[in-house]
Amino acid sequence: MDKNESKNKVIISSLIIATILWFVIFVVKPFNFWIEMSASILALVTIALFSDKNLISFSNIKLRYILIGIISAIILYFVFYAGNIISGYLFPFKDAQISSVYSNRVQGSSLLIGILLMFIIGPGEEIYWRGFIQKNLTKKFGENKGYILATLLYSGVHIITFNFMLVIAALVCGIYWGWIYKKEKSLVPIIISHAIWDFTVFVLFPLI
Repeated sequence: MDKNESKNKVIISSLIIATILWFVIFVVKPFNFWIEMSASILALVTIALFSDKNLISFSNIKLRYILIGIISAIILYFVFYAGNIISGYLFPFKDAQISSVYSNRVQGSSLLIGILLMFIIGPGEEIYWRGFIQKNLTKKFGENKGYILATLLYSGVHIITFNFMLVIAALVCGIYWGWIYKKEKSLVPIIISHAIWDFTVFVLFPLI
């Protein structure tokens, strides 16, 4: 078995695992949501690192990346702020589905949730979805097709949660962060962006 075939099997296997984990976290809910999510993200990152030991590299951190991360997080928050208002007119079930996600905030203090979002969940999602999945799909199918396929997979995994608003949110985020990664070829700006956005939308300024 060559390296490419082996990596393809790891990608497919990890996506199946991600789908199962998302089902357990969002539907079965056997334990604390934030601990489950953090452990799941760490598991996916570990799988990715076993397949690609050079996956994470922060040796070339530029001021540009930091600024892009901060500014893009602010922009995305206001995109969701506006989307939250607009979707209220389009989808009568919007409030119930978004509330079901925000209800997980009672399972931890703001400090704990903020730490997990900023340092594990947000960065881990970008390392796995963009750094591993999108990067390898880009190598296999080309830059644009890899970006589109990775975005569809990222949002598609959320279908198993049976939460339409969460799927749409994942699609928007996948398009947004995937595009930044495609343009900048670095995980630094999207890790910063995802971490700040997560903290803002869940802890600092929740949308509901």
